[in-house]
Amino acid sequence: MIHGVINVYKEQGFTSHDVVAKLRGIVGQKKIGHTGTLDPDAVGVLPVCLGRATKLCDMLTDKDKVYEAVMLLGVETYTQDTTGQVLKSSETDEITEEQVRATVLDFVGDYDQVPPMYSALKIKGKKLYELAREGKTVERAARRVQIFDIEILSIALPRVTMKVHCSKGTYIRTLCHDIGQKLECGACMEKLTRTKVSRFEIKDSLTLAQIEVLKKEDRLSEILVPMDQMFADYPRIIVSGEAARLAYNGNGIKDRDVRKDENILDEAYVRVYDDVEDFIGVYQYHEKEREYRIRKMFYIKEEK
Repeated sequence: MIHGVINVYKEQGFTSHDVVAKLRGIVGQKKIGHTGTLDPDAVGVLPVCLGRATKLCDMLTDKDKVYEAVMLLGVETYTQDTTGQVLKSSETDEITEEQVRATVLDFVGDYDQVPPMYSALKIKGKKLYELAREGKTVERAARRVQIFDIEILSIALPRVTMKVHCSKGTYIRTLCHDIGQKLECGACMEKLTRTKVSRFEIKDSLTLAQIEVLKKEDRLSEILVPMDQMFADYPRIIVSGEAARLAYNGNGIKDRDVRKDENILDEAYVRVYDDVEDFIGVYQYHEKEREYRIRKMFYIKEEK
């Protein structure tokens, strides 16, 4: 079985689940998961986890993301993007570039965002987009999101192209909608490209067709990011003997039983390996007890 992460370029028209299904066929294994939904019309970075690396899915979903989006002013739609039914059209002739810049940049920081009806969030066990397709609209609680930065790349009214660095759970469609509301002309998202998730950048991403070629040439290892490299900034410690056996089962490890190249600070996360360089998992150090405790296990005992 293949273990690691592949930086997939999701093409237009595919759902994130489509990408996973196709990749299962390409690599010939079922244990594959994606790290955060991209709308079918959106393109860009979709890290896909294989084998034991599927334990990384929730961690990567939680990471900051960077997008490039084209916002269309003067148009409001049911889906908050140009694929949906138009609800309202407004003139934008009176809006200036200066107004647009000031309003867009006002959204940098924390703000409470109401998720769109066309989203995969669940209410009482049912996804919002399923309710929307039934013609239903339900109350959604606002969620606090963070917009770390917005860079306006170009303005050619009624279109605005911008680069957005944001926290998990941010809907760029809704950001466009909310900017339109503040400008009092309405807006929706016309185009979306995800350019970065954690360490994965669009310049390094590969289409499914490119990945299939590499698989046929037995060169997947060239693009596969090992699980432990996702934690490359954590200190590394090595265990052996009884300490390794404890670690294999997710038990605590005493500081006296590890080999390390540096002092570990209280509450610091570390990568734990056994003496044959197998990655066991991520542990956290507790200075008071002089002990490391499991935070994320990647080792599978049956493989030894």
